[in-house]
Amino acid sequence: MSQNYPIEFKKKIARLHGEEGRTYKSITAEYGVSKSAISKWCSEFRKECQTSSQAKEDYDSMKENLRLKRENEELRKEVAFLKKAAAFFAKEIG
Repeated sequence: MSQNYPIEFKKKIARLHGEEGRTYKSITAEYGVSKSAISKWCSEFRKECQTSSQAKEDYDSMKENLRLKRENEELRKEVAFLKKAAAFFAKEIG
């Protein structure tokens, strides 16, 4: 059965995938929307970005946000590792 979703909802789903890096599977589980619908909405959003300067700015901002979130997560992991290494060496020296 086909369901009509508001444009705002479709864009929200596309943002979850594009900006937050959420997988289709996690979005499907949370919102009950099919993978094919999510894929279609993401594709529509990318096409809209090619014709609308505002949508392009939003899309570029989403991609940059996602890149920074991933970089931030990687840096957090590195800091945690370095803290453990420092504690290990401090224990060995002391």
